[in-house]
Amino acid sequence: MTSIPRLGILFLLSAPSGAGKSTLRAGLQKDQDFAYSVSCTTRAPRPGEVDGSDYHFLSREDFEAKIAEGAFLEYAQVHGNYYGTLKSAVLDALRAGTDVLIDIDVQGAAMIRATDHPEIRAALVDIFLMPENIEVLRGRLARRGTETPEQIALRLRNAETEMRAWKQYQFALITSTPESDVAGFRAIMRAERSRSSRLLFDPLS
Repeated sequence: MTSIPRLGILFLLSAPSGAGKSTLRAGLQKDQDFAYSVSCTTRAPRPGEVDGSDYHFLSREDFEAKIAEGAFLEYAQVHGNYYGTLKSAVLDALRAGTDVLIDIDVQGAAMIRATDHPEIRAALVDIFLMPENIEVLRGRLARRGTETPEQIALRLRNAETEMRAWKQYQFALITSTPESDVAGFRAIMRAERSRSSRLLFDPLS
């Protein structure tokens, strides 16, 4: 099949804790037809983590210098450590016609959505993965058996806050099975890849 040149797409994925975002991302990455955005952080690497693959590990001084330069598309400080997405890495991929997937929380998504960079705004497609209701999420967390009742209660409180933002996203994907979640996300990808404004060719030339 002929590959039609087009602009890259920035697929932004958010979800409340426990909704299945990591499982969805893993399913999507089985087909390597996009670049997964690797975030920068000032926290120390955990055992088994690889610099440049899991995160770009930066010193606090380097990270703050990049903030001053305006190098981040979004960034936040969480539990005393910085996390952020480099604007240059995303733009390089998009300009090469490569799609990018960013897995990010609702605060980071809001920062990206508010950018005044025209290429980012044109490329952005944001998707919110969520359960049908909070009780479905409660059942999922309980079945995992990995958290105490207190931890589940905290996750549910955080999830309620995050789920209030779902209307800010272009797409809402109601989570079901891992297979159907991947199929739903892939349907969005296929539609966006066919959007005429992204295609860089003239069929009559």
